[in-house]
Amino acid sequence: MATLSSARQTPTIRRFGHWAADLGWRYLVVLAAVVFAVFPILYIISASLGGTGTLTGSNQLFASVTGANYEQLSNTMFWTWVGNTLVIAAASAVGTVLMGAAAAYAFSRFRFIGRRVGLTSLLIIQMFPQMLAFVAVFLLLMSLGHVFPVLGLNSKISLICVYLGGALGVNAFLMYGFFNTVPRELDEAAKVDGATHSQIYWTIILRMVTPILAVVGLLSFIGSFSDFILARLILQSEQNWTLAVGLYGFVSDRLDANWGVFAAGAVIAALPVMALFLFLQRYIVGGLTAGAVKG
Repeated sequence: MATLSSARQTPTIRRFGHWAADLGWRYLVVLAAVVFAVFPILYIISASLGGTGTLTGSNQLFASVTGANYEQLSNTMFWTWVGNTLVIAAASAVGTVLMGAAAAYAFSRFRFIGRRVGLTSLLIIQMFPQMLAFVAVFLLLMSLGHVFPVLGLNSKISLICVYLGGALGVNAFLMYGFFNTVPRELDEAAKVDGATHSQIYWTIILRMVTPILAVVGLLSFIGSFSDFILARLILQSEQNWTLAVGLYGFVSDRLDANWGVFAAGAVIAALPVMALFLFLQRYIVGGLTAGAVKG
């Protein structure tokens, strides 16, 4: 009986060994990645619910739970910063999608003098870091402000324009690869039916490339929503600040840094991005991968 029992256990052990060698390590990697991703989120939520206002000694998660930090946000201009950020990020996302789609459609469907040079120029421009343009942007907006105050410093419109200019190149290239995957036969069939270029673009092509539009809009929204350097450079009055600039003010003073309020603001600031990400998640995988099929 002992021999029969050990004979039954041997195949089971072997099957488990094969499973562990083939799939088991993948589960361990996934578990480690989940822990690595979730722990900072739990930590910042715990800090936002703490009452000390500091991150020192916060080794025990949720040791104390209070809503004082969230209540303290109401005594600041936090919700004004939320409104400014949503307006700027939404306008930048919509403008980036419209401009990038128009440029990608032109490069993909039309053949004109300077097309290849234009594509190459867009690629070369992306090689230079945006940090090099900060001084030029500041001086340009300062000069424009003397003539057109709405396009000068401390203007949300000028910040949106800067975002749109900086995002056009890389997004046009990203959309260009996706537009090339749409068969040209659709354009030709629509032209036979009497459709114009604008009708083909708005009613056929844009519907076919919805995934990449969603991805570009999401990335542009997140980039504008979380940007600090340009927003701090251009927006100078507190009532025009974005969330990134406003939250930095809570911890910029080393002697009076309130990390609890900062954490509470960060938790609330993450909600719009999460909501948009969940809304567009069905387009994300297709939008990021399909453009690489044909360039």
